[in-house]
Amino acid sequence: MSYADKVFQQNCRDILENGVWDTDLTVRPRWDDGVPAHTVKKFGIVNRYDLKKEFPILTIRRTFFKTAIDELLWIWQKKSNNIHDLNGHIWDQWADESGSIGKAYGYQLGLKHKYAEGEFDQVDRVIYDLTHNPASRRIMTNLYNFEDLHEMALYPCAYSMTFNVSGNTLNAILNQRSQDMLAANNWNVVQYAVLVHMMAQVAGLQAGELVHVIADAHIYDRHVPIIEDLLKKEPKAAPAFRIDPSITDFYQFSRDSFSLEGYDPHPFDTKIPVAV
Repeated sequence: MSYADKVFQQNCRDILENGVWDTDLTVRPRWDDGVPAHTVKKFGIVNRYDLKKEFPILTIRRTFFKTAIDELLWIWQKKSNNIHDLNGHIWDQWADESGSIGKAYGYQLGLKHKYAEGEFDQVDRVIYDLTHNPASRRIMTNLYNFEDLHEMALYPCAYSMTFNVSGNTLNAILNQRSQDMLAANNWNVVQYAVLVHMMAQVAGLQAGELVHVIADAHIYDRHVPIIEDLLKKEPKAAPAFRIDPSITDFYQFSRDSFSLEGYDPHPFDTKIPVAV
């Protein structure tokens, strides 16, 4: 039984049974037909995934592994904010006529900052510290730049990573201000589990725990029937994660550097509506 399935189903049951609806409030998101997109939510969910034991991907429905990695590399490796650099179409509705999503996500990671050791962007600083200062308690990134929020098409949801080395093990915390449980929860977990594996391999470490902290974990009103159906499904065994062991340069990874063995999720043909 996949541990990621267990966590996801527990979170969703808790939200549906004990969560708070925002139907009495004015909300920003809208459905395609213009109707307000309301949610039921829980505040402050914390999930822990031991990457030494299992790769955290759902089996009760498919998570598109390669497409998730493609977006991760778009943000963390290409440091792009333009959808023309992205193979998928998940950002299309937030992009302007030039393809830009504004000063968001990859744009923030690519900004250079001055340190005693020289100039680094946020990604290269993490790699430098994991290699040269593994005992540091300052190895982190932050996409939530208040100065640039007004020029972002969407405020960052998954906004910070904190990396911490214990012995030869790399652990990390992903902080998320907001989480659409159906559309994005496992998508983000898969992405940042892969990122921990990437950073660990580059630094000569073993991937350890990914701790996922979600401030506002919510289910949209039109997603409730889909979630209820997923709660009835029996999880299958988690697949085995494979990463190309020859790559030691973060910028040499590609979507083909990763694979899953034995991934056999339940069929899922339901189109998920996305609130914007």
